[in-house]
Amino acid sequence: MMGQFVVENNDFMLNGSSIRLLSGALHYFRVVPEYWRDRLLKLKACGFNTVETYVPWNLHEPKKGEFNFEGMADIVRFVRTAEEVGLHVIVRPSPYICAEWEFGGLPAWLLADSGMKIRCNHKPFLDHVDAYYDVLLAELKPLLITNGGPIIAMQIENEYGSYGNDKAYLTHLKDKMIACGMDVLLFTSDGPEHFLLQGGMVPGVLETVNFGSRAAEAFEKLRIYQPEGPLMCMEFWNGWFDHWGEEHHTRDAEDAAANFEEMLSLGASVNFYMFHGGTNFGFMSGANCFQDDHCYEPTITSYDYDVPLNESGEPTDKFYKVREVLSKYVDLPELQLPSPIPKAAYGRVTVQQAAGLFDQLDRLSSPIRTAAPQTMETLGQNDGFIVYESNISGPRGESELVIQDCHDRALVFLGDEYLGIIERWDKSAKISFEVPAGGAKLRILVENMGRINYGPFMMDRKGITEGVRHGNAFLFDWTSYCLPLDNVSVLDFDAGISALQQPKFHKAELHIEGEPADTFLLMDKWNKGVVYCNGFNLGRYWNKGPQQTLYIPAPLLRQGENEFIIFELHDEGQKELIFTDQPILG
Repeated sequence: MMGQFVVENNDFMLNGSSIRLLSGALHYFRVVPEYWRDRLLKLKACGFNTVETYVPWNLHEPKKGEFNFEGMADIVRFVRTAEEVGLHVIVRPSPYICAEWEFGGLPAWLLADSGMKIRCNHKPFLDHVDAYYDVLLAELKPLLITNGGPIIAMQIENEYGSYGNDKAYLTHLKDKMIACGMDVLLFTSDGPEHFLLQGGMVPGVLETVNFGSRAAEAFEKLRIYQPEGPLMCMEFWNGWFDHWGEEHHTRDAEDAAANFEEMLSLGASVNFYMFHGGTNFGFMSGANCFQDDHCYEPTITSYDYDVPLNESGEPTDKFYKVREVLSKYVDLPELQLPSPIPKAAYGRVTVQQAAGLFDQLDRLSSPIRTAAPQTMETLGQNDGFIVYESNISGPRGESELVIQDCHDRALVFLGDEYLGIIERWDKSAKISFEVPAGGAKLRILVENMGRINYGPFMMDRKGITEGVRHGNAFLFDWTSYCLPLDNVSVLDFDAGISALQQPKFHKAELHIEGEPADTFLLMDKWNKGVVYCNGFNLGRYWNKGPQQTLYIPAPLLRQGENEFIIFELHDEGQKELIFTDQPILG
């Protein structure tokens, strides 16, 4: 049956009756599909009536014109599951989502265009957006409340006032959504500051605000710009995310609940960001940079966020505190949660085989020869690693190797010798060397640790972006090997390893009797790299912390043998994997 969700005066109206939205953010792309229903049932059990999700463009169009709506990208199935559970749905399909997600959800292939301008009224960018919306919004149209579905509202752009002031761009997005049949409530969301609201609002579109505390002040600021309309916090930051090398962020449950209650006492609607965070599987975690393009801070693999449901979907103290507050304002039934998902500590597994990266290059990639090093995007690569090779003549005296610019972390090898690391954020580290008579092969392995997802430095091309010098002389004639590492099944672990120092792939098998359970892979004895479980990229690990375990949902495992491949950048003879039943995030 077709329905209607609109704004009347200061209220949200659902099919003619006033409603307060009690919503929680849950990203389908951070949770395996087998667990969507479990997480949604827990959101409803907490007392919420709505679920909200972003839509990452780079997940759905990883290559220009090639669209993906399967598996973890099956947004239609996610929305239908929310409907079956009895939840309304808010969808935020704007081209940019932030979300601590790789490039803020924008596809990396945009950056192959050297003249690209993002998030503005730049026709090449808008042409790509329009083509994407023609496909995405056609998927969502049958799910709108006006067509009998659960989607009640959609966002035009995300915190745009934090980025720019291009009203023509915002109006284009609004008009495109309407032209594609998005006849539901449209809204924007921004921080409660003058310039943020000035830059992000669209005439005739509901504005909401994002904050973590001081609700009365935030809504008072909103009322300056929007005197009438329902008050809503579209992102109530009840937790926070982590960067590598930081302390694990937590927020006191009592404090979060008290700020939630303040919003309820003001009659406001609220969307918890997050209700359940999930995991940045694969290479999809983003990064931040606020001062200059060297202050790079990459986000960890876990998106636990310290919120009502933890990374593996278990209710936290915050869940119960939030429900207790909500029960003062809403009649809640007796708490009924789905059966707990089993966790298992599978113990220790010995690494059985290894393969050297440089020995396997021809299996993993095809060589590309260019005069100067090219960026990943120029070479058609989104994520992962890239190897640059060049022969440098000798003899040469000692000079510094200069990479202009390294995005983000490079391991340098000369001949058979590992020389060290060059990191984008550390300008003190230097590598100098001399070249023997007859010359030597220079290899530079660059890791893309995630494109910047917020702020003024988002045009974050990866690899070597300008050139390489030994001293003041540029080095030319390079061969590149793109390593998205999206298929590690091509590795040959029987080929042996050459004598030279190099990163290695390690292989181990975990045998599981009976039905698999969720587990956590403890990587505290390893250095830095990526783990694959039965071919699925679980994400990055790094001994800088704070995260020490990688979450493995049971649906990624199988009864019997399970293959684990670990790509370790700094091989130090690691010999085993440890599977535990508890996460260690700090």
